[in-house]
Amino acid sequence: MVAPLKIASSAPRALRAARLLNQHERHFALSGSRRIAAPSAAAQNAPAPASYRALHQSLSRKSQSTTAQSPLVKDPSSSNPAMSFPCLDAQEAKSAQLSARSLESGPEPSYTTGHHEQFHCEQQLLLDWGGVLPEFDVAYESWGQLNPDKSNAILLHTGLSASSHAHSTAANPKPGWWEKFIGPGKPLNTDKYFIICTNVIGGCYGSTGPSSLDPSDGKRYATRFPILTIDDMVRAQFRLLDSLGINKLYASVGSSMGGMQSLAAGVLFPERIGKIVSISGCARSHPYSIAMRHTQRQVLMMDPKWARGFYYDSIPPHSGMKLAREIATVTYRSGPEWEMRFGRQRADPRKQPALCPDFLIETYLDHAGEKFCLEYDPNSLLYVSKAMDLFDLGHAHQTETRSRRAEYEAGIAEGVHQGDISCSLTLPERPYEEQPSATDRDDGDVAVDGPPQDLVAGLAPLKNHPVLVMGVASDILFPAWQQREIAQTLRAAGNENVEHIELGEDVSMFGHDTFLLDLKNIGGAVEKFLR
Repeated sequence: MVAPLKIASSAPRALRAARLLNQHERHFALSGSRRIAAPSAAAQNAPAPASYRALHQSLSRKSQSTTAQSPLVKDPSSSNPAMSFPCLDAQEAKSAQLSARSLESGPEPSYTTGHHEQFHCEQQLLLDWGGVLPEFDVAYESWGQLNPDKSNAILLHTGLSASSHAHSTAANPKPGWWEKFIGPGKPLNTDKYFIICTNVIGGCYGSTGPSSLDPSDGKRYATRFPILTIDDMVRAQFRLLDSLGINKLYASVGSSMGGMQSLAAGVLFPERIGKIVSISGCARSHPYSIAMRHTQRQVLMMDPKWARGFYYDSIPPHSGMKLAREIATVTYRSGPEWEMRFGRQRADPRKQPALCPDFLIETYLDHAGEKFCLEYDPNSLLYVSKAMDLFDLGHAHQTETRSRRAEYEAGIAEGVHQGDISCSLTLPERPYEEQPSATDRDDGDVAVDGPPQDLVAGLAPLKNHPVLVMGVASDILFPAWQQREIAQTLRAAGNENVEHIELGEDVSMFGHDTFLLDLKNIGGAVEKFLR
């Protein structure tokens, strides 16, 4: 078996970490990405923006006006004064601001990220779990020039919350989420390739999703939107490629959820793809990542303002979204990075400890959640994250899906409406039971000396494709063993052209977000592979 290429550094780990942190300190949060940088010393000492000062002044006035209710003044009948909660005050203030805004133009924020192209498909799209989109839109952007025979196209797949804006354009000069990776002479070289990036269906940045209007009644889909899968997203993308006259991609490239899509595209349309790049992805979701996304969804759905998804004419569930993003951020980065970056420092050691954000790491998470809570549609988070959980390229799962789709197609041909089935979200019939471990099962799929045979059979359509698989040792959301599994499975399926690269913690401590930050190692490997 071919060992993966591991990139490591000979520099002492602490020195290397400090250098990396200094190198990436300049990165800033971008729309649709999870990039949040540590503030520089100058930024820490700079005066707060006017919007923050106004909010703090508002909260200060609110705190002063409610002194009788929750003061830091000792009640004669109490041993100690009541604690103040400025973090809760901030959430209440935001709700009040959104409520006031709703009187003028509606509370729902605009999720658009600037100019993009729009592909409208009037042919219905049958989804894997029986739902149907009578028509749909796919938002996309492109860079470079499509050559005469249309053989130089690269489809770039996004992560969960990213838009199609991977790089700046003349119509939208704002930096994109992969700005430094795309352009002349860059890893995705626009002098050679025609790069296409879409917003996935189910999203909220121009493609059809829960916030879109149902053409049947002109109302928002909300949670009437059908459950969808990664495969459904890919099928919609290939409808776009059909409209552009692109019969075969030079390459399919993606990171995180995009790494899932990149593999799925090869399995669904093997004859229409040349090379495949999957960075920090997986061949099927594992229990830990499912659990973390489930927790985010539960926090969001427990926000009373979520209103079972029908919040578009009211105040969006910003508190639930904020907390969900904080949980997600924990999975996107790594403990070693945070140890170097924040340690156990408190934001203001002179003050009494507080139950609101107090440690620097707490203020970082608070900022990450606050920034995101109105940037992305809550229902899109629910649907797209669920699609990630359902992802499985195993042969058995693919067979079940094909059989189910055939039944739905037959029903549609006979005029049977699938909506009642596809949109029925019920609890499992059986409660939780302790299950035997994988090593205890006698299901014929436990491989002692290799990858699961079910997965080997599932990835067999990729045996003739050059594939680059990249992983990061510090990634806890898509752990490095999942990328090793992809590479081993492809080789077991007969693919002799698999390159596997794993970045050690001494190279990147940035966890899952490494694919957004590491231009040298991630970008360099992609550029070399695509030549």
